[in-house]
Amino acid sequence: MNQQKLPPAVLRLLVIFPNVLSYLLLGGLVIFVLTNYEGLKAAENLKIWLISIAALAPMSMLTTYSIVKKIRAGHM
Repeated sequence: MNQQKLPPAVLRLLVIFPNVLSYLLLGGLVIFVLTNYEGLKAAENLKIWLISIAALAPMSMLTTYSIVKKIRAGHM
Protein backbone atom coordinates (compact mmCIF):
# COMPACT_ATOMS: atom_id res chain seq x y z
CA MET A 1 0.00 0.00 0.00
CA ASN A 2 1.20 3.45 -0.84
CA GLN A 3 0.11 5.81 1.93
CA GLN A 4 0.29 9.51 1.34
CA LYS A 5 1.80 11.60 4.11
CA LEU A 6 0.25 14.86 5.18
CA PRO A 7 2.26 17.99 4.49
CA PRO A 8 3.88 19.37 7.67
CA ALA A 9 1.78 22.56 7.58
CA VAL A 10 -1.48 20.57 7.57
CA LEU A 11 -0.20 18.26 10.29
CA ARG A 12 0.71 21.25 12.47
CA LEU A 13 -2.73 22.74 11.93
CA LEU A 14 -4.48 19.49 12.84
CA VAL A 15 -2.45 19.23 16.04
CA ILE A 16 -2.32 22.87 17.11
CA PHE A 17 -6.00 23.74 16.53
CA PRO A 18 -7.35 21.40 19.28
CA ASN A 19 -4.66 22.70 21.61
CA VAL A 20 -5.81 26.27 21.02
CA LEU A 21 -9.37 25.16 21.67
CA SER A 22 -8.29 23.64 24.99
CA TYR A 23 -6.81 27.00 26.03
CA LEU A 24 -10.05 28.75 25.04
CA LEU A 25 -11.99 26.20 27.11
CA LEU A 26 -9.66 26.76 30.04
CA GLY A 27 -10.10 30.52 29.79
CA GLY A 28 -13.86 30.11 29.61
CA LEU A 29 -13.87 27.89 32.68
CA VAL A 30 -11.81 30.40 34.65
CA ILE A 31 -14.10 33.26 33.64
CA PHE A 32 -17.17 31.17 34.48
CA VAL A 33 -15.84 30.32 37.93
CA LEU A 34 -14.79 33.91 38.64
CA THR A 35 -18.15 35.36 37.63
CA ASN A 36 -20.23 32.71 39.41
CA TYR A 37 -18.01 32.15 42.45
CA GLU A 38 -20.63 32.90 45.10
CA GLY A 39 -23.34 30.85 43.41
CA LEU A 40 -21.07 27.86 42.91
CA LYS A 41 -19.90 28.09 46.51
CA ALA A 42 -23.50 28.26 47.78
CA ALA A 43 -24.49 25.27 45.65
CA GLU A 44 -21.35 23.40 46.78
CA ASN A 45 -20.21 22.91 43.18
CA LEU A 46 -17.11 25.07 43.36
CA LYS A 47 -14.82 22.13 44.10
CA ILE A 48 -15.86 20.26 40.95
CA TRP A 49 -15.18 23.29 38.74
CA LEU A 50 -11.80 23.93 40.38
CA ILE A 51 -10.83 20.28 39.87
CA SER A 52 -11.74 20.50 36.20
CA ILE A 53 -9.60 23.64 35.83
CA ALA A 54 -6.76 21.97 37.71
CA ALA A 55 -6.96 18.96 35.39
CA LEU A 56 -7.26 20.90 32.12
CA ALA A 57 -4.45 23.40 32.76
CA PRO A 58 -1.56 20.90 33.04
CA MET A 59 -2.90 18.86 30.12
CA SER A 60 -2.95 21.93 27.90
CA MET A 61 0.55 22.97 28.93
CA LEU A 62 1.95 19.47 28.49
CA THR A 63 0.41 19.20 25.04
CA THR A 64 1.89 22.57 24.07
CA TYR A 65 5.30 21.48 25.30
CA SER A 66 5.03 18.25 23.30
CA ILE A 67 4.04 20.11 20.13
CA VAL A 68 6.88 22.60 20.45
CA LYS A 69 9.33 19.77 21.08
CA LYS A 70 8.17 17.88 17.96
CA ILE A 71 8.30 21.01 15.79
CA ARG A 72 11.85 21.81 16.94
CA ALA A 73 12.91 18.22 16.28
CA GLY A 74 11.55 18.47 12.74
CA HIS A 75 8.86 15.82 13.08
CA MET A 76 6.08 18.24 12.18
